[in-house]
Amino acid sequence: MREIRQSRKLHHVRYDVRGPILVEAQRLEAEGHRILKLNIGNPAPFGFEAPEAILADVVHHLPEAQGYSDSQGIYPARTAVAQYYQSKGLRDVGVEDVFIGNGVSELISMVLQAFVDDGNEILVPAPDYPLWTGAVTLSGGTPVHYLCDESRGWEPDLADIEAKITESTHAIVIINPNNPTGAVYSKQTVDALVDIARRHDLVVFADEIYEKILFDDAVHHHAAASAGSDVLCLTFSGLSKAYRVCGYRAGWVMVSGPKELAVDFLEGLTLIANMRMCANVPAQHAIQTALGGYQSIEELIMPGGRFYEQAMLADRLLNEIPGVSSVKPQGALYCFPRLDPAVYPIEDDEAFVIDLLRAKKLLVTHGTGFNWPEPDHFRLVTLPDVGMLEEAIGRIADFLSTRAVKG
Repeated sequence: MREIRQSRKLHHVRYDVRGPILVEAQRLEAEGHRILKLNIGNPAPFGFEAPEAILADVVHHLPEAQGYSDSQGIYPARTAVAQYYQSKGLRDVGVEDVFIGNGVSELISMVLQAFVDDGNEILVPAPDYPLWTGAVTLSGGTPVHYLCDESRGWEPDLADIEAKITESTHAIVIINPNNPTGAVYSKQTVDALVDIARRHDLVVFADEIYEKILFDDAVHHHAAASAGSDVLCLTFSGLSKAYRVCGYRAGWVMVSGPKELAVDFLEGLTLIANMRMCANVPAQHAIQTALGGYQSIEELIMPGGRFYEQAMLADRLLNEIPGVSSVKPQGALYCFPRLDPAVYPIEDDEAFVIDLLRAKKLLVTHGTGFNWPEPDHFRLVTLPDVGMLEEAIGRIADFLSTRAVKG
């Protein structure tokens, strides 16, 4: 019998957050080791629970959630999403502009399948959430990575973006607040990114899943507000992070701007939504309650709250390690520290992360896994409580002390 091989479409697709590093962690666990996994932004294992009102509403609606829903999602959920954006000043958003999905991840793949033709180029930030790069590639497109500038708080390099636009460029991805850097873009930056899209006739894909997780005086600005009526913008968000229900897989994409110019594309997106029947129906009943009820995230992101205190502690402890520097996160759930190449001359950062895992039973993700071009960063999830974070970063410091160039 012939060897059965994976599709050639997968040859350049990577998702290193759950790739070989996780396989090695699972091997060590099978041997009896206890691994502290700081590679995935999953709140539940670290003691973060969903608001009781959301759980109660999902349970209450279970008897009526046994069949398929409309392929775009149940009406109350889509209404709640539309009204949420209306409250943010996007007055022209309606129920028909909202698609509910099994998390933002599914919706990214659906949208790109409907949008991308072979050879189309999509601008994606570096570093990025790697699903964007993988999904563009799997859809037949070419991800073109524009640099974010660490020296300027991980702001996108506008000149680099302009230099990488070609006749084949069709869209730009904006991840704000950013995963993995924790950057939150100013209104000036969001306006500038959208203006690039406007001048070059690009669609904007705005990944805003962390929009409610903001620290100190950081303010989130919706790309759709900057895009207005003349730039097509697809805004992705959901309940996973701010409402601590990653497993529910409840996300949405909202379409705004000149929809009359995107009728054919939206027909294609509707076709793909129909083909997957519908999103998980029980979880859709959580959306209206989440968006309309008490916003429990507020107590987590203010000083004294766990998200805030853990992020600030991680930033401080990382910066205290010789040869390590970290830009303070303004939002999201991560730090993306840099290892000074003069102190830690790392050539293969995936191998470095695996060595750390084997030595200290601690799993982080290497920076090139987020399409950063140099092997000099890693991403650390800041979800553990302060005691666990102190232990984890202490292990990193101990490990790095054995790898530093003496001199």
